[in-house]
Amino acid sequence: MRSRTTRGAAVSGALLGLLLPLAGLGQTAQAASGTTGSTAATGLHVSGGRLLEGNGNDFVMRGVNHAHTWYTGELDSLAHIKAKGANTVRVVLSSGDRWTRNDASDVANVVSECKANRLICVLEVHDTTGYGEQSGAASLDQAADYWISVKSALEGQEDYIVVNIGNEPHGNSGYENWADDTRGAIGKLRDAGFDHALMVDAPNWGQDWSFTMRDNAASVFAADPDRNTMFSVHMYGVFDTAAEVRDYLGRFTDAGLPILVGEFGHDHSDGNPDEDAILATTEQLGLGYLGWSWSGNGGGVEYLDMVEGFDPDAMTSWGERLFNGANGIAATAKEATVYGGSGGDPGDTTAPTRPGTPVASDVSAGGVTLSWGASTDDTGVTAYDVVRVEGASETAVRSVTGTSAQLTGLTAGSSYTFAVYARDAAGNRSERSATVDVTTSRGGDPAPDACSVGYSIVGQWQGGFQGEVTVRNTGTSTISGWTLGWRFADGQTITNMWGGTPGQSGAAVTVEPASYTTDIPAGGSVTIGFTGTWNGANTAPEAFTLDGAACTVS
Repeated sequence: MRSRTTRGAAVSGALLGLLLPLAGLGQTAQAASGTTGSTAATGLHVSGGRLLEGNGNDFVMRGVNHAHTWYTGELDSLAHIKAKGANTVRVVLSSGDRWTRNDASDVANVVSECKANRLICVLEVHDTTGYGEQSGAASLDQAADYWISVKSALEGQEDYIVVNIGNEPHGNSGYENWADDTRGAIGKLRDAGFDHALMVDAPNWGQDWSFTMRDNAASVFAADPDRNTMFSVHMYGVFDTAAEVRDYLGRFTDAGLPILVGEFGHDHSDGNPDEDAILATTEQLGLGYLGWSWSGNGGGVEYLDMVEGFDPDAMTSWGERLFNGANGIAATAKEATVYGGSGGDPGDTTAPTRPGTPVASDVSAGGVTLSWGASTDDTGVTAYDVVRVEGASETAVRSVTGTSAQLTGLTAGSSYTFAVYARDAAGNRSERSATVDVTTSRGGDPAPDACSVGYSIVGQWQGGFQGEVTVRNTGTSTISGWTLGWRFADGQTITNMWGGTPGQSGAAVTVEPASYTTDIPAGGSVTIGFTGTWNGANTAPEAFTLDGAACTVS
């Protein structure tokens, strides 16, 4: 995942595609419906437009992306990702063309860790990102050379890994060459003896707003002598309506071609993807999805982290949505049968025992810590799900691997009721624990001169811009559950925000914190990003307030 197409070009292409017939895809169902080409199926393989395991079991990927090449010391994340219910992880690797090369020894270790944690492993080369537009990006041919150089780490692992040849292999320039480049890379790997299932990403930074992958998928699939290639689209701002999501994925499934959503998020600077439609449509069609990304995002898209600082007990709202929301990972992922799973009919049907009653501590205006007695299970408890109880309804709050959870983002002076479930690796869920009632403290206004605010325009284009607001606590105690306020001078409007939830009435803007920005420690700061519109002028606000008290402007 890297920078994306401009919104105008993306939307015009996407809307046009909804009105055009799909020339070419409909002609490929026969080619896609075969088992394999010149060789017998080995391990994970494509048949009838589906990804199957070596034993013929249908396998649907449900997981996340992990940025290994930039965080090689965070391989423990695979265990945490598995504990939250995933059956697949897409691992970022580097060929050495743009970042530090992951050699065969490191790749073998990654595969070993995936297997130890009972995860199917999608391995991808990230250096191809935006080729033709991104300076220094590698070609798909170079990526194929990398895979050949680390072949020793991949041989014999066909049951456990999928080779994703190159991430987002063309930007918005030169994408017309995508089909030829992709066919060439597939042929090079097959000639080198690779029997693995292959995955190919779409161009246009993965979003295929030009429909280049969609309209050439048939010929690319047919060019693989093993007929063992699947297609991956990345869904961000281009896919901001349910109609666009359903149309794109539906055309592949109607044609019998294997497709999954290899990356997507709940938000993005190029537009607001419809994550609910992505999750619902993939579940309806039985397609895989891999959310971006576990942790470690930077460059203004930190809001795409699923956990803060690689801490599995510090889940963000995006992580909660993807793992524990409707059609999410916890509810839909099924472990691969190669690890002993049974494709949705697990042999382990015994639920964990009921957790102990939660006890509240460290209650503040914006948060509370809950602790409870551990559950027991015949195969082991993998996670605890904390829920908010309101009458007969429940709302998922967060999932943790231990027996305590720090909850943030609560409203000052408000009453809550919480409870806990235990969950095992097979997805069996315990009875709900007894409930605990919590009332948050009222908090107080920050002292005068206890806050400073920095406002900057990160990028600007005709009619639109991206802004960033940094709120610093210059006082001596933590600020929790805050409300930030300012007034725009030139009629600007906020269209999207991360790090907080905006409210706007005319020129007046208020911002409530996200769960991961609700507490500002003494001497610390939080950053909020947003996109907006402007017309004529785009002057920065002159004054800011925090909980009604004036802040200095830095």
